Amino acid sequence: MKKVILLSLLTFTLVYAKEGVEFKYAPQTIEREHPTSQNRILSYNNVLENVRTSIVNISVKKEVSSAGLSANPFYNDPFFREFFKGYGQVPQERIEQSLGSGVIISQNGYIITNNHVIDGADEIIITIAGDKKEYEAKLIGKDEKSDLAVVKIEAKNLNAATFFNSDKVKVGDVVFALGNPFGVGETITQGIVSATGRNGVGIVEYEDFIQTDASINPGNSGGALINSAGHLIGINSAIISKSGGNVGIGFAIPANMVTTVATSLIDSGKYTRAYLGVNIADVDSDMSSFYDNNYGALITSVEENSPAAKAGLKRGDLIIEVEGKKISSASELKNTIGSYAPSKTVNLKYLRDKKISSLGIKLGTSENKTVDGVYEYKGMKLSEISTAERQQLGIKTNGVLITTVDEKSEAYKAGIRKNDIIIQVENSEITSLEDFKRLSTSKEKKRLFVYRRGSIYAVVL
Repeated sequence: MKKVILLSLLTFTLVYAKEGVEFKYAPQTIEREHPTSQNRILSYNNVLENVRTSIVNISVKKEVSSAGLSANPFYNDPFFREFFKGYGQVPQERIEQSLGSGVIISQNGYIITNNHVIDGADEIIITIAGDKKEYEAKLIGKDEKSDLAVVKIEAKNLNAATFFNSDKVKVGDVVFALGNPFGVGETITQGIVSATGRNGVGIVEYEDFIQTDASINPGNSGGALINSAGHLIGINSAIISKSGGNVGIGFAIPANMVTTVATSLIDSGKYTRAYLGVNIADVDSDMSSFYDNNYGALITSVEENSPAAKAGLKRGDLIIEVEGKKISSASELKNTIGSYAPSKTVNLKYLRDKKISSLGIKLGTSENKTVDGVYEYKGMKLSEISTAERQQLGIKTNGVLITTVDEKSEAYKAGIRKNDIIIQVENSEITSLEDFKRLSTSKEKKRLFVYRRGSIYAVVL
């Protein structure tokens, strides 16, 4: 017996306006064109065969500790490690393995992948389609804000991917996702570009994703998204899914962002973004009416002594264009400024009192600066403690909250961890992010007093 599921049953009455409805019809002479026949097979094999050896599988090994005293800074002292033996609290070390993908970007062995694929890895092993050799890779640099990283293997004459200008990618373009999903081996899936310029997804700090329905699954991270000509348009990064499997919503980092970040990582081992010094917000339709129905990035505050302050920008200005590029949202301005090198002078257009003005601004560097309420300092990211965070984490003290810590930073080695709170620097108590910034400007090492779950300890940074 067949089971029929009715998705919906609608009863409606069509009411015509007095003037009637004039429907728009397609021409009756349209003919179907058959792209193939029984004597021909439609195939992208020639394109894919050339690009498949540009894709690599990445196997990562990392040593991790089980929960316990490993988060306590005193555990770094050998005496305390010995003292706690026998009490069942000494963390056990174990080797964790994971799989991902990468793309060869140069003949001499540079490979681009996602930061989350290699983050914290003690060993990175690369294998290439058609090559039985395993290569041990060296980490060249990583940028967690865009989720990109570059590694290198000792090899020559590799098949480097051909990059495509991702600004020219169009919705509806046929694309292929290449990678190593679920560790089953080299796999290719097909789809189309569903959207471009996707941001606000909440995956990383700088988002300008290409969205696709080509199947992207765990293990595809760091792999290639290519067009039907075999050119790289993006690096597969993430999916939206309740089950963990593909549901047709995948995201790739656009090729233009990849080349910008990768070049800097190869040259200097890090990517330092330009800094404008403003907090910004989107405008809705009501707010847009105050700016002659323009949209852009609304300045909500200007940091003192920042490039924006020196140029004369003010709260309430609406930035609508940077270097000839139209700005329609706060995230678009953030991505645009972040794509420039520090010290670059850019031309910026803005609306103030219904008048469009333009000016040149020499951008600063984002290192040790507050960007969107987050201050970066020696491998840590710090922010003010919100009411929601106080309730969620049970915080009952003043200070600044550590939101992330780079595992290879001096701060991490000193025992500082995510969700710790810095409450004092030397002899001065901290009540705000401005307090911490003021007291941490010199390069001399200082005593930091840190609050964690009811206890206070001190470190030197």
